[in-house]
Amino acid sequence: MSKKALIGLIFIVLIISTVIASIFLTMPQENKSVPSVSNTIGVITIEGVIGETNILGIPQVTGDPVEQIRKAQEDSTVKAVVVKINSPGGSAAKSVEIYTELKRLKETGKKVIISMGDAAASGGYMAACGGDIIVANPATITGSIGVIMQYTNYEGLYNKLGLKEITIKSGPYKDMGSPTRDLTPEEKKILQGVIDDTYEQFVEIVSEGRKMPIDKVKELADGRIFTGRQALKVGLVDKLGDFYDAVDIAAKEAGIQGKPVLKYYTTPNPLSILFGSGAKSNLEGTGLEILRLLFIDKWSLNYK
Repeated sequence: MSKKALIGLIFIVLIISTVIASIFLTMPQENKSVPSVSNTIGVITIEGVIGETNILGIPQVTGDPVEQIRKAQEDSTVKAVVVKINSPGGSAAKSVEIYTELKRLKETGKKVIISMGDAAASGGYMAACGGDIIVANPATITGSIGVIMQYTNYEGLYNKLGLKEITIKSGPYKDMGSPTRDLTPEEKKILQGVIDDTYEQFVEIVSEGRKMPIDKVKELADGRIFTGRQALKVGLVDKLGDFYDAVDIAAKEAGIQGKPVLKYYTTPNPLSILFGSGAKSNLEGTGLEILRLLFIDKWSLNYK
């Protein structure tokens, strides 16, 4: 296929995806109706790996959680907010940002109720700690309080292929984590210090959010996972139930009489239809997946 034909094909696909997205956005949704000031509950959605974008850098299809929270903060029509979390964790920095914004949301006087889905683990659990009440499904996978940093050493493969990496650096530690050599003892110590400090931040957030002593948190913060029912027994969540149970709790906390109106803050990007959260799995095993991996920062620090 010629270069011009390839560009033309990509352009046509983008146009089609934009049209499909436009149709989707014009479909009737719960948050399209004009909500009542007295009985409206906002819904924030945290879906998938926190902080992850697709190969074009487009946020997850549900929209940036922080942007959703900011909208809820500024929305005078909502009396309470339910945060739907279905996430295994992700970016450490983004998880902290979400937790911080949920704290600010509570400062507006609005009750924040967390609804855990299939998973609300690691960074997903950190985000949950920003709520007033956490509601988990009995089978939810949660916990996994800890930090991880990983990279792959390709030194053996490079040697077999006769490849050699040439490095010019400004300091002795600038190439820490190079995939073509092992870490030195000094480098391991530096990276372990980063992990330990990030872990301490995680523990402090759980302690603050759950009003739990640091020592008690550390007993649970060894990376293990819990079901929702187990998490209830050890104090990591407050109640068992599904999303609609969380809505009922939010309505009660906000003093809403009758059936509440749900107002969603999701803002799908038109291109997410083509390059959305499913794009990654569709690319696995292909050259494009390798290209995607090449652009991942080796120092990505994750709560997962």
